[in-house]
Amino acid sequence: MREHRVQQPKESAGRSPRQLAAIVFLAALVLAASMWAHRDSSSAVGPIQAEVVLPPASSSGDLSGFRSEAWLLPDDERLGFVEIPAGPFQMGSDPTLDGEAFDNERWMHTGGPAMVELGAYFIGRYPVTVAQFRAFVEETGHRVDPEALVGPLDHPVVMVTWPDAIAYARWLESTLRQWPDTPETLARHLDAGWTITLPTEAQWEKAARGDDGRIYPWGNEPRRDRANFQGPGTTPVGAFPCPECLYPVSDMSGNVWEWTRTPFLPGPYDRNASGEPDLNADALWVMRGGSFGDPPANVRAAIRGGADPGASRPFIGFRLVLTEP
Repeated sequence: MREHRVQQPKESAGRSPRQLAAIVFLAALVLAASMWAHRDSSSAVGPIQAEVVLPPASSSGDLSGFRSEAWLLPDDERLGFVEIPAGPFQMGSDPTLDGEAFDNERWMHTGGPAMVELGAYFIGRYPVTVAQFRAFVEETGHRVDPEALVGPLDHPVVMVTWPDAIAYARWLESTLRQWPDTPETLARHLDAGWTITLPTEAQWEKAARGDDGRIYPWGNEPRRDRANFQGPGTTPVGAFPCPECLYPVSDMSGNVWEWTRTPFLPGPYDRNASGEPDLNADALWVMRGGSFGDPPANVRAAIRGGADPGASRPFIGFRLVLTEP
């Protein structure tokens, strides 16, 4: 047994008592789930495990918007993958406009946000659900914490490590490459060498806030009718409509923190980095979005956390991207 690290946002200078209370609240949430069994990160890329016995599935959850013959992926023309167009966007926080901004949301060379150029990609409309993750485990025998498999079927899966998320992504990519009914757009990009994986934190943030620098996916003020935060637990994916969001993606604020494939650094992203991150690196990995138990400051679009790859928590899940390598 060893404790897996979860790096939550650090205090910024001049924090108000309300902001400090938010930090203390989040720290307490982490401490409440501080000890879990160690996982070797190599399990994400190793051979399929021997058959496992799954715990009984939850009897709750509305799966009417998901395709039973397509591993419970969303029932739409791209199986839930939403296109994000190529182009620049403002990444990070401007402390003169966002009083809740943490230090690690500011770029070193600007002291605030910076423009980041991204190519086009597709991102999951929702976080991966319990039903989808169960389908993966049933087909592969991948060994996971049983608690990941027992929640309501239409809620985001939690209690998954970073290697678990990578393993699911690789399985889904392989499965869709072989499936004759893969939607034409997805099949064409997969045939061209695109991959299904976790988003970089830049891809995640652009999908969350668009290109206008808004603080939350819907605007500049927290709204309890737009996201699941300051609540007792997860909610069904897509339960909170967001007509103001620039892209039709759900749950980018709250519900669960989401793994990315970006190593955690003191500031947002590394504009000088080249190529793909080393997925076998010994690193903390960035999480984005905040969770159901967080205060408004921790569900802003620029919020950054990090965790040891072996950490599994009841407030950490993930979503996927289809991206050019």
